[in-house]
Amino acid sequence: METLAQRFGKVVRDMRVERGLSQVDFGEKCGFYQTYLSRIENGHANPSLNAMEVIANALGVTVFQLFERVRVG
Repeated sequence: METLAQRFGKVVRDMRVERGLSQVDFGEKCGFYQTYLSRIENGHANPSLNAMEVIANALGVTVFQLFERVRVG
């Protein structure tokens, strides 16, 4: 069974790719290292609420919209 961290990471990766952003470009937009984003996208990191908000903003959505995609899966 997929964990919440894995589902969240997959949604972030899918949304990033939909926007045509590389991990490096997205990391610069978020202010995070590419390695940290890679760990999030692979479900190996548990981002804080603040980090989730930064990620959502960088994707052009609210945290609630981001989590709606996570919930729907």
